[in-house]
Amino acid sequence: MPRHVPGDPQPAGDRGHACRPYDRPHPLEEAHTMSTLAAFLLLWGLSLSPAAEAATFFETQPDLWAEAGSLQEPWANLTLVCRAPLVTTDFQLFKDGALQEQVHLDEGATEQRFPLGAVTGGTRGLYRCRYAMDSSDGWTSLSNLLEVTGPGTLPAPVLSSKPVSWVTQGLRTTLLCRAGLRGVTFLLRREGDAQFLELAEAPQAVEAAFPVHRAGNYSCSYRTHEAGPPSEPSATVTIEEMARPPPPRLSVEGESGEPAALLSVGAQVSLGCVAPVEGVEFQLRRGDQELRVNSWSTTPGRVFFELKSLKPADSGLYTCRYQLSGEGTAWSSDSAPVELLLSDGTLPAPELSAESATPNPGPGALVTLRCRAPLAGQRFALLREDARGRRPVRGLQSPAGPEARFELRDVSPMDSSNYSCVYVGPAPPAGSAPSARLELRLDGPLPKPRLRPLWSGKVSPGRDAALRCETPVAHESLELLGAGEVVASTYGPSEDLVLTYVGPQHAGKYSCRYRSRWPLVSELSDPVELQVAER
Repeated sequence: MPRHVPGDPQPAGDRGHACRPYDRPHPLEEAHTMSTLAAFLLLWGLSLSPAAEAATFFETQPDLWAEAGSLQEPWANLTLVCRAPLVTTDFQLFKDGALQEQVHLDEGATEQRFPLGAVTGGTRGLYRCRYAMDSSDGWTSLSNLLEVTGPGTLPAPVLSSKPVSWVTQGLRTTLLCRAGLRGVTFLLRREGDAQFLELAEAPQAVEAAFPVHRAGNYSCSYRTHEAGPPSEPSATVTIEEMARPPPPRLSVEGESGEPAALLSVGAQVSLGCVAPVEGVEFQLRRGDQELRVNSWSTTPGRVFFELKSLKPADSGLYTCRYQLSGEGTAWSSDSAPVELLLSDGTLPAPELSAESATPNPGPGALVTLRCRAPLAGQRFALLREDARGRRPVRGLQSPAGPEARFELRDVSPMDSSNYSCVYVGPAPPAGSAPSARLELRLDGPLPKPRLRPLWSGKVSPGRDAALRCETPVAHESLELLGAGEVVASTYGPSEDLVLTYVGPQHAGKYSCRYRSRWPLVSELSDPVELQVAER
């Protein structure tokens, strides 16, 4: 028998009932779940492949939906259902960002039902659930968000595209319409087309899939019974039509995604090509020539091309493209090129020097690195030493004269490093030895970022609060701090940080900072105050 432990629900307002799902929580919530599963697999001598890692978040996150006693009056007798993909003995239900109910089961299960009965002002709100992985690793990430609102209203569902938001020959693009209420009928419409209406019944599900073949602006809604009014429409999803698929991304593996690499004759290198869709055929090209080389893959949408025992003729520009399965499908546009420079290091080393407007340049200054060769008509490469002692290419130039000028604008401590340069003649692999290293050091913290809230007024309990941390220079990661503690973080180029499922406990002032190469960290931004509305 289940044992119920009441939580501390927030005060509720007077709006009525029905259900609305929202997007899954921010990936930061799921990091602990990922590490838990990885540790479990390691105990059995297993590991996660990149494809399995990508799927793990979905597989461990619970799903939350509502079931009505009668779809004629869904708010008269409502039950929330939390389903876990793994067997568990403990579930938690949250409302408006605070724990509402906790259940411990004597025997393991994958589903827990939370009856609400007739929805009242006290049960209206924004719900999520989670479950315990085991007694030592604690709770998983939160489920999708479900809104319970009022009689006579059916809030908008969520519409999304899969796998991409465009159509072309050979690709099956699908629009997924999800509501929080199980068993409804979905309606798909295209903007400006009064004749276009597609229906899909989902008697045992909370979402419906609509294949889409034409470009347009689409929205969906749902109704609980044939005579009932439709819900509010979802946000619009735009589907584009493309004569050929968009380009993939090509990079030199091991060079932090750089678009160039300096190599010696006889060396080997891997070029990684990533497509926006899976299940495609890849092709590597040098100029207009298709290259048939060994390749391998870890995920359906990525391939690695192996170039072994490089020869002088292997120097040049490389691109990749992909083709969807199916007869008569077009190849994608070519990727941005990657350049491979081959150098035997036999030519005299160039000279590298630095100049700036001031004798001691500080953050924000312009520093020019000048690389001079004995001969004109050379291809110059600027190299910057990384933390591992490698020297990937950071710039390429082919000036008419014997000197290349590489400008470093708005320099900051993240530009501190040892620089060198080389040149390659018109007939590879004739190339120079590297210049003497030139050390550039800039002291002090990284420039202060700016933090902006992406909401206005007070945040309703149970909603997400997104903040944008705008950095004056490129960053590797961002951190959001509240009361001196890191409460959210993100990696990569995104500038958005999210406080998921806000409750009264989130009220307060927040600042952000960013990190470049370890151990460089910026100053804190000016604070932003988050106010949480009362229910």
